[in-house]
Amino acid sequence: MSNRRNFLQKSAIGSFLTAIGILPIAACSTTEKAVATVVNNSKRTKPIAIATWNQNEAATVAAWKVIAEGGSALDAVEQGVKVPEADPEDQSVGYGGRPDRDGKVTLDACIMDEKGNCGSVCFLQHIKHPISVARKVMEDTPHVILSGEGALQFALSKGFKKENLLTEASKKEYQEWLKNTEYKPVINIENHDTIGLLAIDQKGDISGACTTSGMAYKLHGRVGDSPIIGAGMFVDNEVGGAVATGVGEAVLKTLGSFLVVELMRQGRTPQAACEEAVNRIAKKQEFKDIQVGYLAINKAGEYGAYSIQPGFNFALNDVEGGKTEDAKSLL
Repeated sequence: MSNRRNFLQKSAIGSFLTAIGILPIAACSTTEKAVATVVNNSKRTKPIAIATWNQNEAATVAAWKVIAEGGSALDAVEQGVKVPEADPEDQSVGYGGRPDRDGKVTLDACIMDEKGNCGSVCFLQHIKHPISVARKVMEDTPHVILSGEGALQFALSKGFKKENLLTEASKKEYQEWLKNTEYKPVINIENHDTIGLLAIDQKGDISGACTTSGMAYKLHGRVGDSPIIGAGMFVDNEVGGAVATGVGEAVLKTLGSFLVVELMRQGRTPQAACEEAVNRIAKKQEFKDIQVGYLAINKAGEYGAYSIQPGFNFALNDVEGGKTEDAKSLL
């Protein structure tokens, strides 16, 4: 990864920054000068794609490709999260997701653009890409959220294909779980239950997306924080954006993503805002046996992440290349 980053720094950063209008050609004489200018240029934001969990490197690569080619942040976040949605090996999102206790794979997703438009689906079955259905809700209806059978009917009317999302691997695990039917969330299992992705495009616009199959073996009908605007994800183009992962009930009780963005509006850094959002959970409810993590970016492209337990990490791509990082934690 370090070699890849060094190559990108030396061969591509100057021309890319010039192409997107952040730097004049004269300013690209050195990598260090180019990077410093981007970070410190208060008049322009820094393009970035960043996602919860290091297993989602491929998602940030897909999102960054859209951004690098001049696409919108909205297209970037949708295309990014579609990668794990379609991956049967990822048992926490989309196709291959672990089922609820009735053996049914139910999906939640939301998306939000730079204008404050948003769309969401929850308790959706049989559709591989709930994020794209959520975008259709945003763009083609006067509503924000569609759920259950209504969301499925809407998806089918828009040309989405009905599919069986329960893979043999997830089915086998479910059948093993049925022997004891014990429900106890395990901290950081399956790199928990969500991908949240935030992006800033070349115009400086911010969008966000969040998608999940939810907690494994949850009660049929359970909906977590992921499809709820302000809980699982929130974006304000004047300020920044935030996404959450972990036990959704804890996030819902504090509207964590909205809180993070509002704290940044008040002047906190993304890191400080994420830390305060985690502290709010710790002050108001039992937290030592659960995991919640927040990831945030501000308008300048600066980012921060924080979680209750160790083990939360994230992936990002920007003009310097791609990398993963571990978040700091309360415990």
